[in-house]
Amino acid sequence: MVVEEDTIAAIATARGEASVGIIRVSGPQAAELVRKVFRLPSGAPCNLSSSRQLLYGTLVNSRSGEAVDEVMLLWMPGPRSYTAEDVAELQVHGGNQVVDAGLEVVLQAGARLADPGEFTKRAFLNGRIDLSQAEAVIDLIRAKTDLAARSALQQVKGHFGETIRALRKRLLSLQAHVEVTMDYPEHDVESVALAQVSEVGSELLGKIEELIQSAAVGRILREGVYTAIVGRPNVGKSSLLNALLRRERAIVTDIPGTTRDVVEEYINIRGIPLRLADTAGIRETEDVVEQIGVKRSREALQEAELALLVLNGSEPLSQDDVDLLRMSEGLRRVIAINKADLGLAVELEKVAEFAGDSPVVQISAKKMDGLAMLEETIEKLVLGSELSSAEIGYSTNARQAKLLSEAKSDLEVALSAAAQGATLDIIAVQLQSVYALLGLAIGEEAGEDLLDEIFSNFCLGK
Repeated sequence: MVVEEDTIAAIATARGEASVGIIRVSGPQAAELVRKVFRLPSGAPCNLSSSRQLLYGTLVNSRSGEAVDEVMLLWMPGPRSYTAEDVAELQVHGGNQVVDAGLEVVLQAGARLADPGEFTKRAFLNGRIDLSQAEAVIDLIRAKTDLAARSALQQVKGHFGETIRALRKRLLSLQAHVEVTMDYPEHDVESVALAQVSEVGSELLGKIEELIQSAAVGRILREGVYTAIVGRPNVGKSSLLNALLRRERAIVTDIPGTTRDVVEEYINIRGIPLRLADTAGIRETEDVVEQIGVKRSREALQEAELALLVLNGSEPLSQDDVDLLRMSEGLRRVIAINKADLGLAVELEKVAEFAGDSPVVQISAKKMDGLAMLEETIEKLVLGSELSSAEIGYSTNARQAKLLSEAKSDLEVALSAAAQGATLDIIAVQLQSVYALLGLAIGEEAGEDLLDEIFSNFCLGK
């Protein structure tokens, strides 16, 4: 355990009016500090034990003795606490004034205001969690959908770290075999060691590649997918935005060109966060303001990771429709034939010809028909036909994926060397590099600069 000399404190709950606000304290002087600021109903200081306790009492100013609030004290002695240190949480009434006053008396009693993420950083430094678990804490806090939260929770539980440690254990065994063969060639044949490198190395390579592939899923769950709703004017783009949101967000009229700018909203589609952009209708126009909106719509389409191309199913394809179908070729897209409730006049065969591999779904945004099929289509297009529990649990972030890619490259060099019958010392160097890179992915020997960068993204009190 890394022993920190100072005791830190911070507000652990969001600001604003609430029933409860929590002031978190962690460090070697936590018990002494609590005795200064907490009084039992009898007026006596509390005697904290070596086991967890939940006590009712009064928070007082240690200098003046003045009561600040009625509180509940949650005492969690280390190492069985979040930080693996002695931790106290003071549950005060949730108004800003009371919470701020409570934090002030705790700081006056000897605590230092915690840096952003310092509680989680101490949990990492004290060995209670690895770095991948620490990074997942912020992902869990920022999760926009239930699927994102589930993925982050699996990481918090240590599934990624367990997988990496299992890979390193196999790798270490392989390294030992290679080293023994190098040092004591009379006990093993070099060709046997090379065969072992090829067999075990190929297996490890496959596992690393699976983890790298999960980075795409992880990015989607953390950041969402920028999705542009595009189409010519009056095809129902704003109606579709409102239908997907299940509320009136965009103005809807029968007048073409109502939407003049890009309207953005986050939406949860079957656990996938989409940053949905309702764009102005794309067409040739002499209206100066509408031209600006069309220009922004074209830019949104080019930037989009997913396009929802809306066509008016009650009318034949227009030249503007055809232009948009051609403009969006090569993009990941879903073609939504809207206004299907009015009777189909659009040429489905012609749409299919322009659609290529893009899925086509018939909907009525006004009557909310076909939305379930549209959402299912978006889910399959973004995540594939299936999203396994393993992909959810092991969705790596960009930092981890970069290290895994480097480890993959070094392992491929080792496998190539083994296939060519190279000397074992060359292979040993590559295996050592792979082992170190996998360790960095879970925070072994992580530098202070890296830790500062990661934990600076946390909020105070976490």
